[in-house]
Formats: sequence, C-alpha cells, structure tokens
Amino acid sequence: MTTLVFGHKSPDTDSTGSPIIWSWYLNEIKGVPAKAVLLGEPNTEALFMLDHWKLEKPEILTNLAADTPVVIVDTNNPAELPDNIGDADIIGIIDHHRLVAGLETRGPIEINIQPLACTATIMYKMIGKHWAQAPREVKGAALSCILSDTLEFRSPTTTDQDRAVAHALAEDLGVDIAIFAADMFAAKSDVSAFSEAQLLRMDSKEFDLDGTGLRVSVLETTSPAPLLARKDALMAAMPGVAEEDGAAQVLLFIVDILNEEATLLVPNDMVKNIAEKSFGAVISGDSVVLPGIMSRKKQIIPNLAM
Repeated sequence: MTTLVFGHKSPDTDSTGSPIIWSWYLNEIKGVPAKAVLLGEPNTEALFMLDHWKLEKPEILTNLAADTPVVIVDTNNPAELPDNIGDADIIGIIDHHRLVAGLETRGPIEINIQPLACTATIMYKMIGKHWAQAPREVKGAALSCILSDTLEFRSPTTTDQDRAVAHALAEDLGVDIAIFAADMFAAKSDVSAFSEAQLLRMDSKEFDLDGTGLRVSVLETTSPAPLLARKDALMAAMPGVAEEDGAAQVLLFIVDILNEEATLLVPNDMVKNIAEKSFGAVISGDSVVLPGIMSRKKQIIPNLAM
C-alpha cells in the first residue's frame, strides 16, 4: 500500500514542500511507494515554490481511508490533521513544533522532532549523503521551505543549522538567497484575490488557552499596507470564522517581514486583554504594533495569557 506523506491543514511552504521531499526519499532511496498529498489549498508562497521549481502540485486529500500508512510532517497536532487520523497507520512523524498529546499509533514508530526552524532542515540531516541523488526541484523545495520558515533568517526560530543547510543548498543550486527570498515574499504578500475569511484561515493554528479555543492566524508580508487597509473587514469577518471553526476568538497578527514587527488587530475587549497580558502592550485603538514579534511558534503561542 502506498504511504501518504502530508503536513498540516492550511498548508504553507514547509507543509507543501516537506511532503514532496520525503516522498521522493521514500520512493527513490528507501524503495517504499509513497505519495505527497496536501490537507488543503497551499498559500500563494507555496504555489510560487511549486511553479518556480516546476513541481506538480500534490493532490488535496479529501478522504483518508482507514489503515492507510502515513508519515506526518511539519506538525504532530491532531487538530491540524484529518479528523479520522486515528484510523490511519501512522508510521512516522518529522516535525519542529512542540509535542502535542493526542496521536495514537499501532506500534513503535520513528519520530524525529528537533528544535530547528524548519522540517526541511531535519529532512536534510536525515537524508544525509543521499542528497547527492536528489533532483534539482527537490533541493529547491528544501531551500524554499527553510527561507520561508526562517523569513530569510530574520525569525528568532532560525538556528545555525538552518542557515548552514540553506547556504549549502543555495550554493548547489546556484541561487542568490536574497533575490530568491524577495521573490518568495512578494508572492506571499500578494493576497488580493482572497476573501477576509480565507485570509483569517490562510496560515492559522488552533490553540487552547486555559480552556478557551483560539484560532491564531499569522499573515507574513513585505507589504503590510494592503492588509491593514482591510482591517475593518478582517475584524468584521472574525466572529463568523470563529463560530464556524468552533473557536471563541480569532487572533490575527500581520507580520511585517522587513521591519521585523507584528500588528495585532484588536476587535474587542477579549483580544485587548490577551494583548496586554501576553505582550505588555498598551492598547489605545483597534490595533497594536508589537516590535520584534515575528514567530508564532517561539514568540506568540508561548506567551499567550488571559
């Protein structure tokens, strides 16, 4: 039976590229039939990666059949996986996020979770000498994943290992990191075609804060002005998205990649209270700028308080 490799819902570049990398490794190096799939439509930056490296967009998984062998990448959170993930045969997890309880396997499995910025960095280390056999497009996917997750090394999640792997891949590919990253971020920033509800779900994770369900959304951009111009419409869409998704509140952080800061929209007293207690922010309107805040994983989620 073919092993499916997938990341989290609302796939970003890492959750789009890492399944491609690992399915190549399983198929071509390990001799295990494998297929990369997605749990939703990839974001604009991920689509840019696929187009730039001439990669076929993986099929979007609509039905996970019982007993299907799967490798989970770029997450270990059941809330970000198919509702019936418990019916699958989980044979591996490769991730760089905190360990979340809830997944149950049928036997011992290989788990590789490391405090690095990107799943692709972990895979690079695991694949080792076999990278020499990887086609250009797979190497390109790995580089794209690392530059995306590190925000071209601006994110505080960036490690020396992420940086070293990215430079090694760029040298191998003959890619100028600054130019390529700028093109990626320009693609990420072009969200004009998306509705407010789509934007709130585009790069979003569910998080339980002391029994209160939150949808923590991040939009990373080199051009925050068009998003901020839609501030009123985004806040108006939040109650509907929260209700449909079973959350008490949506938190939206618009991350300015170049200025290395985030703007949190503040539609009500709940978010105001969270912002004040989590970040020591002084709130005087319907948004607040948080200098230096770039990473949901390292700076936002761990600090959330009510």
